[in-house]
Amino acid sequence: MISSAQEILKKHFGFDHFRPQQAEIIERVLDKKDALVLMPTGGGKSICFQLPALLMEGTCIVVSPLISLMKDQVDALKVNGIKAEFLNSTQSFNDQQEMLEACFRGEVKLLYVSPEKLLTDLDQITRMAKPAIFAIDEAHCISSWGHDFRPEYTKMGFLRERFADIPFIALTATADKVTRKDISKQLKLREPRLFISSFDRKNLSLDVRIGVKPKQKTEEIISFIRGRKDQSGIIYCLSRNTCDDLAEKLKSAGINADSYHAGMSSEDRARVQEDFINDDLQIVCATIAFGMGIDKSNVRWIIHFNMPKNMEGYYQEIGRAGRDGLPSETILYYSYADIMLLNKFASEGGQREINLEKLKRIQHYAEADSCRRKILLNYFSETLPENCGNCDVCKNPRKHFDGTVLVQKALSAIVRMNEKEGSQMVIDVLRGSMRAEITYAKYDQLKTHGAGSEISSLDWQRYLMQMLNVGVLEMAYDENFALKLTALGKEILFGKKKIELTVLQLLDRKESSAAEKKVKRTVAPAEELFDRLRNVRRDFAMKENVPAYIIFSDATLQAMASEKPRNRLEMLDVAGVGEHKLERYGQAFIDAILDFMEGPASKAQKGNTYQETLLLYRQGLKPEEIAIHRKMSPQTAYSHLAYLYLRGNINSLEEFVSWQEVEQVKKALKFLGGSTKAMKPIFEHLNESISYLKIRLALAVIEKEAEDK
Repeated sequence: MISSAQEILKKHFGFDHFRPQQAEIIERVLDKKDALVLMPTGGGKSICFQLPALLMEGTCIVVSPLISLMKDQVDALKVNGIKAEFLNSTQSFNDQQEMLEACFRGEVKLLYVSPEKLLTDLDQITRMAKPAIFAIDEAHCISSWGHDFRPEYTKMGFLRERFADIPFIALTATADKVTRKDISKQLKLREPRLFISSFDRKNLSLDVRIGVKPKQKTEEIISFIRGRKDQSGIIYCLSRNTCDDLAEKLKSAGINADSYHAGMSSEDRARVQEDFINDDLQIVCATIAFGMGIDKSNVRWIIHFNMPKNMEGYYQEIGRAGRDGLPSETILYYSYADIMLLNKFASEGGQREINLEKLKRIQHYAEADSCRRKILLNYFSETLPENCGNCDVCKNPRKHFDGTVLVQKALSAIVRMNEKEGSQMVIDVLRGSMRAEITYAKYDQLKTHGAGSEISSLDWQRYLMQMLNVGVLEMAYDENFALKLTALGKEILFGKKKIELTVLQLLDRKESSAAEKKVKRTVAPAEELFDRLRNVRRDFAMKENVPAYIIFSDATLQAMASEKPRNRLEMLDVAGVGEHKLERYGQAFIDAILDFMEGPASKAQKGNTYQETLLLYRQGLKPEEIAIHRKMSPQTAYSHLAYLYLRGNINSLEEFVSWQEVEQVKKALKFLGGSTKAMKPIFEHLNESISYLKIRLALAVIEKEAEDK
């Protein structure tokens, strides 16, 4: 069965090999056993239920939380030649009935539906769709311990009991141990096997920038975006106002940006999302309301303007970058003000203790001076044996110094103010401020007033963060965020222990930004070809009204630009090009590549690359000789002859492929189902007795015969 799955993987999805654990998960589903799958965003979760659906009788019912996500996934499946539909509240009653009737006739292999819709119309949906698999996507939504709890998900537990003989597969990109256990319990999964893929997204660089002032932060972001022409990115902000303000500043700087948050009308939100998905909008400044429904594979960077409230949310949000596997960047800006605000939210909301604990973990990550990826993966129970080399700490290893005296100054000031003041007051006293609140409280008379005047306010903030992080201080959230000494802090204050602090990293990046601007950007040939291929992709996307990345991902286009496939056989070897997409789009991309390789000067002289081949053929040159003369591969020369034959420029191919060989290829085609144009299955079926080059010509003869009938 797995060999059949491998063939479908290539035919419909364009990949030669499964990713780790995909084959085992598919085999378990085909054995009608339950599975709980944890795979990072972009790790290939969907194939784990989409592929077995094509091998089983009936319909795979996919429970998905967002309408926009359903539409994207269904569009992508259709482009891959897979019959899929979705049901949701935006459709008319007649449209919904048509979808269900198509399911009943066996014309739909995957049906996407929201949990609300499934529960409301369960009897009708399951009667018409004849479920073969239930796939619960974004399964962490079922758990109140998860970071994105949705109450309607908890009502689906009875499905497992009602459909006893049907396999259930629950999938999520983010779930800690408690959430995993809760998913299995709530869905009533039967002896589910847990599959955990590595959470290590090696293609994502991790960068944390501490204590950057708001104005400088905006300047840095503008400089960052200008250095990344045409790249898509998302900037996550803590509040709606911040989203709007930042979007306006970016627009004023000439950047194609917009905001997205729950305070906007549904029409405006839909417009922003649609524009972003279709590459008409480059940057979105958003609250966490944006992203779950985004299946866009070519987001190149994520910036957190403010610190997220937990590691799960942070991991899921940065996971929206680089889903195509290409190098992508993530930046997290972290300030003391964020911590105070997030602590307030966590303390006032439900599940106070767990939310505060989760906030501490993300705070520890942000303040760490060791490999960030190790900390991130450790949170999801995964160990990284070596430092990653792709985070800011690994790239700029931290230096330490004896900070005992500096810490003692801060601790002394805090004690002399009776441990009832917050960080800003402590800093102002240490720096010797004479503002009214200080003189009124007589803090200007303290021995420690002005004891740290040589250190900037910003650096004092960052040192206080380190003291909180290593357990010298603690913050009393219920006492207006007052700083208090811990037992360790008291030992340091009284000279019983020493402490090392991390040397602060320079925050001013203006010099490096200026240096970046002086460097003239040169466009490599592969990059120029990539841009041309993007234009071809965009034309198809506009014509078919689907997002561009659904046609081909950036990773596939980059592979084309690098490998330069010049015929259908070579194109089929590119990862991400399946038989269906080859038939639908392949020739247009091949033509663009050939056109690029010919170059404008050559085009002006020769007119057309196929015409040049035709002239040499008419001079009596064999395909191999044409290839040598034109400095191309024999495969390309044969591909040109097939093209010219199909268009009537050549009357016969008999001198290159015999009618007996054509008949053998016909029989192979019939045995293989008659629809494939891929040469590898034919080549293997004929026990490699006829070469790929002759198979290419035989297919052209068969195609011409069909046209002439």
